[in-house]
Parts: sequence; structure tokens; C-alpha cells
Amino acid sequence: MNAGETIPVTVLGGSLGAGKTTLLNHLLTHAGDRDIAVLVNDMGSVNVDAELVAEESDLAVGDGVTELSNGCICCELQDDLETAVVRLARERSFDHLVVEASGVSEPGPVARLFVTSRAAARYGVAGLATVVDARLFADTFGDGDPDRTVAEEGDGSVRPLSDLLVEQVESADLVVLNKRDLVSDAELAAVRDAVEALRPGATVVETTRGDVDADLLLSDLHDPDAPVGWRAALENDTGGDESDRDGHGDHSDHDHGGYGDHDHDDTTHAEATYGVTSFVYRRRAPLDPDGAAAVLGNLPESVVRAKGSLWVAGAENVHFTYSQAGPSAYVAAAGPWVASRPEFEQDTYRRNHPELDWHDDHGDRRTELVFIGREIDEDALAAALDAHLLDPGASADAGDFPTDPGEEVALAEPTRERESVPTTGAASEGGR
Repeated sequence: MNAGETIPVTVLGGSLGAGKTTLLNHLLTHAGDRDIAVLVNDMGSVNVDAELVAEESDLAVGDGVTELSNGCICCELQDDLETAVVRLARERSFDHLVVEASGVSEPGPVARLFVTSRAAARYGVAGLATVVDARLFADTFGDGDPDRTVAEEGDGSVRPLSDLLVEQVESADLVVLNKRDLVSDAELAAVRDAVEALRPGATVVETTRGDVDADLLLSDLHDPDAPVGWRAALENDTGGDESDRDGHGDHSDHDHGGYGDHDHDDTTHAEATYGVTSFVYRRRAPLDPDGAAAVLGNLPESVVRAKGSLWVAGAENVHFTYSQAGPSAYVAAAGPWVASRPEFEQDTYRRNHPELDWHDDHGDRRTELVFIGREIDEDALAAALDAHLLDPGASADAGDFPTDPGEEVALAEPTRERESVPTTGAASEGGR
């Protein structure tokens, strides 16, 4: 590495037991002439994965492997991670840094540290790679057991597994479908299509025991501007806002989203084979809070991912965001609508954001939701939401919907069965 050159970083993520450590050991064995530094994070007081990597690669912990324990490197240990990587660059010469994130970490926030902190002077992000347990993904979003959870933090709290799996895929530049031998060809194809719907444009490879080509894993794959599936559906959707005509709109005209110029005469492979589709629901009218919660908290199993904005009666100044991943769904208060601010602030904001979708009467208030899934009955779902549309200004009680910015409530959560939580460092993490 020449003086002044930034060191490329690959962030390796994936759920507990997906096979990240196996993949990392395969990488170190087949790295060729590259000098790779490895940082391994674990949630336990003893960093088992760091020991496993050190044993397999003939590196000593604290020499070739730097460990951080007792927390998640993308949140409470972020300062420690920054210190560790800066120290590594100062004390050792190496060609590439690989950060193996904890099984309950999202790789995106980890990667941002190398862009926004003092580490940015020494490093550049080459790619975010997510290892997916193909069997677990098929079970979670198919006909298996979607109620499994993963441990999070050290306080005994847990997080829906479906949330984590989706978010790890959505942030990836490279998705490794591991444990290919544990799923049928049809299941693997369905998983792959769902992954490509969640993260269009990502490189996807299939493997049995993490044997991914080192050149691919370490290559420059990162595209910080690449949209995730739900955002791509919004950005590429060209349908008009039919709700401007009569305040509520006709649900039969809802917009079919896609990742290009999509319509039902130009069917994608994913849709033709497995019914993986997206569509956008837009309305310029508030939703009754109880009705919205009933529909959005009980979406059909065909919906894998949904995300967007909500205009809710009874709290018409609050911009709500909605996020669903499989069996879990949440609503959060994101702050005020621009239209609820003083007029001079509205004018300033609109001058600085000319792309803002603005209505003469309602401003930026709207409900705009993207749904991604397999064989979704779009008309039925749109009709269910339309049944709870109210006139702007209608009297309603916002009920349990939060109003303080950043506050969120769960509309649906999977059963939190603690005995189903895999333990960090278990054989399943390093064994495949």
C-alpha cells in the first residue's frame, strides 16, 4: 500500500448462523498474495468468531485479527470500531480490511463509519457483502417458521428476525446465498428472486459452504446511490396520482411499480416464475388510524416488504413512516409535514427541494406505500386501505399512533420465542 492511498474495506454481514465465519476463513485461505487485515465483532464476552478465524488462518488475535466484544459495532461500540481501524492503519501495513459484523448488525451503518468519521482519511468502502442462510430465508418468508427472533443488545431484548434479514439484504452490494444444499431448486429460485426484488442490481452468488471467489468478494462493488427495492419502485413508478380527481381516488387505478418501465404486458422473470411484484399505493386523503392499523398490522403473507409514508387523521400535522418486513410492522413519527410549518418555512423548503411532490390544497401530505411480495392481490389490498380513507380535516382520534419525532409503535410483531434464538458462537455460525 503506497503512502496516501486509501485502504479498501469490505463489510461482511449476515444473520447468526448464516456462515460468515466460514466464508471469511475461505477468503483468508484463498487470498493469494493479498495482505488482509480482519476485524471480527461478536456479541458475547468472549469473541468466539475471532478465535475461530485466528485458528483457521494461523493469525493471532490482536495481530492479524482485531476483536471488539460485548456489543454491536454499528451502534454502542462505534467509537471503539473507529479507534480500532485507525490504529490498525497506523500500526500495520495491509492491502484490504474485512470487517465481519455481528449477526445482529446491519452492514450499512458500519460502512458509513468509513465515510463520515476520521477513518475516512485512511479507508474507502469497496463493498457490503451479506451472507444469507437460504434455508432460513425461505422459512422466514415462505411456509416455514416466521416467528423466530434474534437476540439484540445485552439487555435481554429481542428483534424480529424478518426485520434484520430484509435490512441486511437491502444494504448489500453482494448477496451470498449460502447453504444452497439445504433448499430445493424451486425454493432457491424463489429466495433469489425475493432478494433481487429487495435489492435490485446487487450481485447475487450461490454457495454451499461459503466458497465465494476472493476476487469477487474483495472487488469494488459499492454503489452508495443504488436504491433498495422499495425506493426503486417509487423512483421508477410513472403512474399519475389518481387521488387528485376526487380526494380519495379509485383503487382500481393504483400504480404497479417496477424496477424499470414495468407493466403487466412486460412481465419480469421474477413475476412470471414466482409472482414477485411490487406496486405503489398513493392517496391524497388521510387514513382512519384504527382502520389503517388493522390493515397494515395484518398484511397478507404474500407481502414480503412494505415501506412508505402515512397521512393519518387525528394527527394531520405528523408525517408518519411505515415499515414492514414479513410478520413485523412498525409506524414511526418522522416529524411534521412541510405543509404544517409556517408559510415562510414552506417556501424556503420548497425552493431548496424542487422535486417535492406538492398539492395545492394538501401540500406534501399523502399516503404513499410500496408493497413487494409474491402474488399479491393488489386490488384487494388497495380496496382494504381505501375503505378507511377519510376526508381531509375529518375528526378522528389518532389513538396509539405516536406523535413525538422518533417515537414508534409496533402494529405487528412475531411471537418472541426466546428458546428459538441461536446463540452467538454456536457451531451453526462457523460450521457452514
